[in-house]
Amino acid sequence: MQDRQQSPAFGWLTNNGLLLAVVCTLIWGGNAIAGKFAVGNVSPLMLTMCRWILAATIMVIWGWSHLRNDWPVIRQNLVYLFFAGALGFAAFNGLLYTALKYSTAINITILQSAMPMFVFLLNFLVFGLRMHWAQALGYSITLIGVLLVAGQGDFTRLASLDVNFGDLVMLVAVVVYSAYSVALRAKPAMHWMSFLAVLVISATIASIPMAAVEYALGETIVPTNVTGWMVVFYTALFPSIVSQGFWIRTNELLGGNTASLFFNLVPIFGAILAVLILGETFHIYHAIALTMVVGGIVIAQQLAK
Repeated sequence: MQDRQQSPAFGWLTNNGLLLAVVCTLIWGGNAIAGKFAVGNVSPLMLTMCRWILAATIMVIWGWSHLRNDWPVIRQNLVYLFFAGALGFAAFNGLLYTALKYSTAINITILQSAMPMFVFLLNFLVFGLRMHWAQALGYSITLIGVLLVAGQGDFTRLASLDVNFGDLVMLVAVVVYSAYSVALRAKPAMHWMSFLAVLVISATIASIPMAAVEYALGETIVPTNVTGWMVVFYTALFPSIVSQGFWIRTNELLGGNTASLFFNLVPIFGAILAVLILGETFHIYHAIALTMVVGGIVIAQQLAK
């Protein structure tokens, strides 16, 4: 991200870790808003396919030299890289955009913010990662917050299985992305641009049969208006590429532990944008759940050190 030809403003941005972290989380919070705008303008799996086709085109052009240099490593790890992109990028976003057809952007961003809890649980189950008391406490609080959102503020709805379908789909999406995050432990040594490009290409390939199923079910909506194409371009450029590159730079400047705390801004930005742009209602149970989810994760991450 360092370039002698870059403008002073861009150079200042890429050397300001705090600002980069805020920009990244704002973009990710906006992804749910874009997904909500997609409803009625472009179908979830069509959006997923269009997003990754455009992002792959940009990444291949931008990262061609790195792809060529890393080709021996890519070829040796092709199966791993394909499934990483198919699950973490294609399946996750397809599920996310599907969830937004049935649920609010506020619910979706709060549920998405519980991802660190699921990542830890998978590490605990698969790799036997030891659990600190603070992690048990923090993630228990987070789980209660997730259940509060799923039950729309009423736990008795969970007992009767009266849960919003979109919220259930989002929980599946969170588990899928958490599995992808855990699988990153086996990430091969290669340039970050090559890694991102191959995953984006893999997501493109995986999203084609997903879109074909949607078409076969008669659910496809092809973007034909300005709103639909704006959603495609936003998701392809900003959450797919800009935020990924900025996040890598953020970790370089701030370190992984500090950077991870900023991820908790995603549901906050998502909720604010949902109220301001979409006009969604922010209920008291949203505030309580958001506090529990974010607070629980902070407790788990900080007190367990």
